[in-house]
Amino acid sequence: MTQQTIAEKILSRAARKRVRAGEIAIVHVDGAMATDATAPLAIQAFHEMGGRRVWDARRVAFVLDHAAPAPNERIANLHAMMRQFARDQGCHFYDVGEGICHQLMVERGHVRPGDLFLGADSHTPTCGALNAFGAGVGSTDLAGILLTGKTWLRVPHSIRIELVGAWPLGVTAKDLALFLVGRVGLEGAHYHCVEFTGEAIEPLRLSQRMTLANMTSEMGAKAGIVAPAGLRLPYDFAPVNADPGAAYARALRFDVSRLTPHVALPHSPDNVVPIARAKGVKINAGFIGSCTNARLDDLQQAAAVLRGRKLAPGVRLLIAPASRAVFNAALRDGTIAALSEAGATFIGAGCGPCVGTHEGVPGNGEVVISSTNRNFQGRMGNPRAQIYLASPAVVAASVLAGEICEPADVVPDASNSLPRMSETPAAPAPTDAIPTL
Repeated sequence: MTQQTIAEKILSRAARKRVRAGEIAIVHVDGAMATDATAPLAIQAFHEMGGRRVWDARRVAFVLDHAAPAPNERIANLHAMMRQFARDQGCHFYDVGEGICHQLMVERGHVRPGDLFLGADSHTPTCGALNAFGAGVGSTDLAGILLTGKTWLRVPHSIRIELVGAWPLGVTAKDLALFLVGRVGLEGAHYHCVEFTGEAIEPLRLSQRMTLANMTSEMGAKAGIVAPAGLRLPYDFAPVNADPGAAYARALRFDVSRLTPHVALPHSPDNVVPIARAKGVKINAGFIGSCTNARLDDLQQAAAVLRGRKLAPGVRLLIAPASRAVFNAALRDGTIAALSEAGATFIGAGCGPCVGTHEGVPGNGEVVISSTNRNFQGRMGNPRAQIYLASPAVVAASVLAGEICEPADVVPDASNSLPRMSETPAAPAPTDAIPTL
């Protein structure tokens, strides 16, 4: 019997028959999601298809995060339409300020290990941090899923990325994600599933696994799945592992012990260099947020650098937490106070400046260093701005110095105060493990 990758195993369960990479499969979906950027079109298509009731309201969620609060009348009316549809159908609905869709799908338990979860947003592979198959779909495809609970897809071939070695102090999952995007390229994993495995994966917290899975979208991947070794959740689950001898389109191996902080230069997420080659670039602003890096340990990284210090004159820092639960947890542990006292400005939990629809759009010629996942020209709302991508720790150090740098350049013993990737975290408490991602 042919050995299977993680993706093939999950999709075989969803197809209710054994499937292999390259085959077209009709699959049963475990959960579906749409945002204010995609749900209005999906709802319209649902009605045009003759839809009256969604196939299972318990498995459907709608989230206001891309332009929330509404920046104008048109979007406010789209929000109202989504609220009404969710209310009429009995679907899960997350209103303004609850958080970013991908964060909420994990945080609120909409997706679990082994699930097939589809969302009308390109960063739905974030769910793969949970050892699930998460993929983005278009609004019309989502409408069909709302109607039937099923869809078709081509089972993707997988790329195996084995990560070995011990994590150096001061190096984060974002540094690894940027490095890998730089090596694989924007189309290097086109319609593939990127499967992360290896000893360096085991100590990673769920939040760090989400960063890795999230940025497989920047490789062109259909999905990104992190092997379950070391995954700690507040409930029992059946891990999905690849079979020994499973076939892969490519197999890559990297030693994280050699990794240093990395930065993506304008105007592409794969234009990645070690930070040494970007140091000294003057900046106007920093942003910490997005579905990639706005969780509690991301804010804690920034606070470890900024605590007791002030932003450089003329430099601003915007922060959008991944969810209300993250913000509240950061309030309780003093992280918010440390960041605010340093001069950071907080905006509501949501996508914020990342998508460029409102809030924090940079001016002509301004240089921004951001913890987001994309820096294509115009991504933050102004094609005349320069956007660099980095970890929250590097963003914090840079707004402190007024130029791109790493924490060790501005804070003595900074590496010792940052979260240590190689330390295995204690098993989380059932009541607060997921909300404080």
